[in-house]
Amino acid sequence: MPAILTIAEAARLIAAKKLSPIELTRTHLERIRRLDPQLNAFLLLTEERALADAKAAEARQMSGALRGPLDGIPIAHKDIYNTAGIRTTAHSRLLQDNVPTRDAHTVKRWADAGTVMLGKLATHEFAFGGPSFDVPWPPARNPWNRDRFTSGSSSGTGAAIAAGLILGGTGSDTGGSIRGPAALCGIAGIKPTYGLCSRVGILPLAFSLDHAGPLAWTAEDCGLLLQGMAGHDAEDPASVARPVPDFTAELGKGAKGLRIGVVRHFFETDNRASDATRGGIDAAIDFFRKEGAEVRDVSLSPAVDYHAVGYLIMITEAFTLHAPWMRERFMDYGELFRDRVSLAAIVSGPDIVQATRRRRVLCREMAAAMEDLDIIVSASQMGEAPRIDSVPKWANMEKPSFTMPFNVTGFPAISVCTGFGVGGMPVAMQLAGKPFTEPTLLRAAHAYETAMPWRAKRPEMAV
Repeated sequence: MPAILTIAEAARLIAAKKLSPIELTRTHLERIRRLDPQLNAFLLLTEERALADAKAAEARQMSGALRGPLDGIPIAHKDIYNTAGIRTTAHSRLLQDNVPTRDAHTVKRWADAGTVMLGKLATHEFAFGGPSFDVPWPPARNPWNRDRFTSGSSSGTGAAIAAGLILGGTGSDTGGSIRGPAALCGIAGIKPTYGLCSRVGILPLAFSLDHAGPLAWTAEDCGLLLQGMAGHDAEDPASVARPVPDFTAELGKGAKGLRIGVVRHFFETDNRASDATRGGIDAAIDFFRKEGAEVRDVSLSPAVDYHAVGYLIMITEAFTLHAPWMRERFMDYGELFRDRVSLAAIVSGPDIVQATRRRRVLCREMAAAMEDLDIIVSASQMGEAPRIDSVPKWANMEKPSFTMPFNVTGFPAISVCTGFGVGGMPVAMQLAGKPFTEPTLLRAAHAYETAMPWRAKRPEMAV
């Protein structure tokens, strides 16, 4: 078999009995042992569990009882997803000995679909404080250049997928924590519509902004993983009770007829992205136009408006959740987390009221702007990954984010690699859509990916 398969490729081979789930799992365990000491993507390798999962998948394969395209697929979970009987730390000293008794809802859904769990992945502390060097485990490093940042907070997931250690993994996204690592690690990652995937059993950061979602090498793989995650959960008050569509149903339809708006001011004037990022987006827009999409520029409120609202709400909700521990164990947190979240102590009640009111206005504005559009295009990140040792403490707050608008509104968004910039580091674009239009987003992302050469290139260390 090829050195690294996509989920879709592996699923077809497993279904045809041309690939052993046990052999596939052993291949990935060997890659982890060989490569992860350079990446720190894994906090915990669950080899015994992985082989047991693989043996069960192979038994189903041989008896013609496969559960679907995720059966036998090697995955891992961001270490804020509770895993029954398996340590879940949030990459924090406070939870370094925490062993949950129950799986997160989405962990159980993937397990029921037959996935093979290889372990738990690095994050930023409680999905916010990183990259940190003063917590019990070092931060994950970027496989394209190990001196570079992965973005976060789904840092281990991004690094592990790019290096071919796993075929897919879970992430969470409160202000861009799926799409950021997808962008800087050159993979795909989708933040679904708010309420589509349960957060039950996922350690929270900010309950009104948190989203669960998958990362993978391709948009198609993200669709397959999302199929296994999505669904109503009565225990999550934000979970939406609606039928789960076939997220891959529109793949192959191409871009013809799509109505696409470009929020150019986000990445050209509000927060000017790198030359390679802007060039990649322009080339992608040209591709969509040539394929028959209708493309035009659109304007929204400045990115800083979404950013200010989102971060004010985020730090306040995070402070509310962590206040008991912060009173009793303040210095057990890493410096980045405690300093960022402590800012909420000076946020006033009127500040929160105004942020909440402004959030409603921004949601209405985005919904109105998208009435006659299928997709809006912007950047995912400012540019190529910075050095991991030069990320400022206030990096998340200094300049407006391109990803936060879609956490504030809850609209779905996916990050897709658009090529490589300075130093051979990946760059990306972000496609966003109306609520519950993930199949259309995946259609557009898949059309672009399959027409471009970027999915054929892996980090040198992974080849």
